[in-house]
Amino acid sequence: ISGANLQRNWVRIPHITLFDEADITNLEVLRKNKKAQTEKIGIKLSLLPFLIKIIAGALKKYPLINSSLSHEGENLIFKEYVHIGVAVDTPQGLYVPVVHNADQKGIIDIAQELNELTVKARTAKIKADEIKGGTFTISSLGSLGTTAFSPIINMPEVGILGVSKARIKPQWDGKEFKPCLMLPLSLSLDHRVVDGAEGVRFLNFVTQALQNLAELLF
Repeated sequence: ISGANLQRNWVRIPHITLFDEADITNLEVLRKNKKAQTEKIGIKLSLLPFLIKIIAGALKKYPLINSSLSHEGENLIFKEYVHIGVAVDTPQGLYVPVVHNADQKGIIDIAQELNELTVKARTAKIKADEIKGGTFTISSLGSLGTTAFSPIINMPEVGILGVSKARIKPQWDGKEFKPCLMLPLSLSLDHRVVDGAEGVRFLNFVTQALQNLAELLF
């Protein structure tokens, strides 16, 4: 099923992929500080809940990327909800559980829901309504290790974010080079709907939010 869908999506959608990096040095410090606290209540706090929260805010700010084309391709449908899918590698193949109404949830709630959905996907217990209705997808390969990749859009969505392995790199702050944890991001867009400039603005918002923790409060 996944193979047929991927082939359809690749053939029917004119993809454009934008690449950037985000400095997540401070975010990683925050995540590690909160990790012990969340583990006490049985929640694994990875980078993904932060990304989901930030993407939810970005989709509200840039609603074109939270839209879809009608079946005949003549009308654009704007979604009044934000449902974010997360690609999960399982023994049964690729599943994309969906965090519904992600814009209305806090990071801890998102983390708990994502943990539960991931377990269900990997144990083949996930329900049909838990993998439906996504308006945007995140595909993270960071735990496996890669510098960049071009993720394939999941129709009828018009965008997908690829996340690669974060690495320490020297960054110039205007006075000296400092070691920073840099996260590679790959944003694939349906070029029929979103042009490059709008895509860059969306990706800039995401990278700035990852770098500036205050943006998490939007």
